Amino acid sequence: MALLIVGSIGLDDIETPFDKIENALGGSTTYIALASSYFTGPVEILGIVGDDFPDSHMKMLENHNIDLDGLEVVKGAKTFRYGCKYHYDLNVRDSLFTHLNVFEKFNPVIPEKSRKSSFIILGNIAPQLQISVLNQLEKPKFVVCDTMNFWIEGAKNDLLKVLPRVNVLIINDSEARLLANEPNLIKAAHNISKMGPEYLIIKKGEHGALLFGNNMIFSAPAYPMENIFDPTGAGDAFAGGFCGYLHKNRDFSFDNLKRAVVYGSVMASFCVEKFSTKGLEDLSYLEIHNRFIEFRELSSFS
Repeated sequence: MALLIVGSIGLDDIETPFDKIENALGGSTTYIALASSYFTGPVEILGIVGDDFPDSHMKMLENHNIDLDGLEVVKGAKTFRYGCKYHYDLNVRDSLFTHLNVFEKFNPVIPEKSRKSSFIILGNIAPQLQISVLNQLEKPKFVVCDTMNFWIEGAKNDLLKVLPRVNVLIINDSEARLLANEPNLIKAAHNISKMGPEYLIIKKGEHGALLFGNNMIFSAPAYPMENIFDPTGAGDAFAGGFCGYLHKNRDFSFDNLKRAVVYGSVMASFCVEKFSTKGLEDLSYLEIHNRFIEFRELSSFS
């Protein structure tokens, strides 16, 4: 059962109160693929970049056993670029620019060898594209989906066609409230569950995450971080850790999804410790496992 990831790949200019970086590797697919690569592989990705995308990034991804056969490089075109500036409250940021460039005409076509992929992660792309990807797959068994406020507000009808085909929907708390039109997260989760997804994960940033499914709720803590340099990609790293762990052991019970949520939180905590993807590039299994144990001790009591 191959793991296939579809989403954006880009170059970011990020400024925080502590430092700034330009032309850094970014995009939802990038963070998801790197985080999941520590649990399973090869990881297959589907994306598009321009010929300005650095070879060094290509090599780094390949070194993490990420299959780039589905990455289209368009000659004479520029890669998707995004810029933002974070406030001292790192939950608040100002978007400085968004240049879709080659990503504006992204029409994901799954390579023949990947059409039997049964484990698919739909990154934060237009719901119409998510539907197109699902239609190209032969028999997807486990589908994880992300979305954002922009699509909830501007393409809700298409999004509502995606959700019944999804096993897990991963969104943040503001997106959950917007999608459900309900301020209370528990009530919002009930409303969203009626839209189709088997399981729902609501990310709450520095306050952890909630998992809903099978008439049960699991609340995972957030790792108490002393140094947070760049929150960019943390949600995607969470998705990558969550999906990578599930793909590794193929156990989709609620108890195992709880462990997967914690592994997602582990990968998100590594992500924010450095700019761009640097926090995810040179980890070891022991580091990941030890932080998982720390998470477990944080929420353990008798």
